[in-house]
Amino acid sequence: MKKTRFAKLASVGVAGVLALTLAGCGGGNAASDGSAAAGSSTAGSDYQVSMVTDMGGVNDQSFNQLAWEGLQQLQKDTGIKVGYTESKQESDYATNLDKAVDNEGDLIWGIGFAMADALQTAAKQNPDVSFAIIDNAYPEADLTDNLTGVAFRSQEPSFVVGYIAAMTSETGKVGFVGGMRSDIIDTFEYGYKAGVAYANKESGKNVEVTVQYLESFTDAAKGKAAGQKLYSDGCDVVFQAAGNAGNGVIEAAQDAGKYVIGVDKDQYSQAPDNMLSSALKKVDKAVIEISEKASKGEKIGGQNIELGMSDGAAGISEHHEHMSDEVYETAQDLVTQIKDGKITPPGSEADYDAFVASL
Repeated sequence: MKKTRFAKLASVGVAGVLALTLAGCGGGNAASDGSAAAGSSTAGSDYQVSMVTDMGGVNDQSFNQLAWEGLQQLQKDTGIKVGYTESKQESDYATNLDKAVDNEGDLIWGIGFAMADALQTAAKQNPDVSFAIIDNAYPEADLTDNLTGVAFRSQEPSFVVGYIAAMTSETGKVGFVGGMRSDIIDTFEYGYKAGVAYANKESGKNVEVTVQYLESFTDAAKGKAAGQKLYSDGCDVVFQAAGNAGNGVIEAAQDAGKYVIGVDKDQYSQAPDNMLSSALKKVDKAVIEISEKASKGEKIGGQNIELGMSDGAAGISEHHEHMSDEVYETAQDLVTQIKDGKITPPGSEADYDAFVASL
């Protein structure tokens, strides 16, 4: 299946579309077979929301898991029925979306940009069902009335953790590990590199960034090998944006006694002694708010929704045990400046070049 690249988003009045809450996500029980079933409804709602994971699976410690946690919290709070189906390979996407439709889902989420084509096809084939996707924005001409694209300005938290990495590094070398090259992962890479460049300019440092791609979001062994190579080459901080494969980078950091930066979810609990920070993308909050709006009959389709720090949908971990108070305080100030529009982190190579030239 052809992977849809991250299109430039049409202007959307995000504040009018969502008002993201900041309540934490609770538990809930998945179907014992890890597939399509839903839990009981405490509020008697007949509305049903289902999600189809990408190949990372529902326990990827990243955005698939966050999406499912969001749906479980939605069920707990509203009684809306929820369920999920896991994809093991790309060819599962269309089949799993069909299963969700057959199970009478009212709103079906596809998690990850790799599912963009399959979700768009399903939306065209099932005009009475609502479909939404995490991490993809469709060209305006491709949007149907029952299709919603949701994307995040991931360059914003990536910029802040890039600053933290550069200011914490003692070797003057930091790394970045991406899953597969795409416009989505570009936002992480170039935001991170811009944060390092900003730190270099502000502090007179000369920290270098080494980049590696795995061509996989699922192969943790590849992630571990990439992390081992970066640490052995002198990097003492590595930021991973590689889904389940990024868990291998975390293992490499633990083995090397070096720092790693988590992604999407706060991954501190996976490696408390090695997790410097995490670049948060609050997929759970987006899934909750958009699903609830749809359940109330509000129109969500026919648009792309872009979310970032100013929407309460991105940030950094509160954990800062491994950095100085001064670095953490400055990082929080950078968050405020990004929210206020005083700093606009770059999300592409061209924007990165322009950003660095402006420093």
